[in-house]
Amino acid sequence: MPKTRLVHKLMRFTGHLRYVLGPASSSPLDHEMTPENKALLASQQAASSQFVTATRADGSTYLVPADPNDQSLR
Repeated sequence: MPKTRLVHKLMRFTGHLRYVLGPASSSPLDHEMTPENKALLASQQAASSQFVTATRADGSTYLVPADPNDQSLR
């Protein structure tokens, strides 16, 4: 009889645990955003609007500043 690998034993064990205890709980995705999350989202959107995606001839892409006179990252 071939040996059962440790990974398979672990997966079978956790499967039995999930059968008894149920799946892991997760929060719903349709809840209202908190003011902190709204502020973070607005700041991230403002930061991402400062850049434009440029495409090379080989199909690869890279980010360049939207303002050509911006020298902050150079």
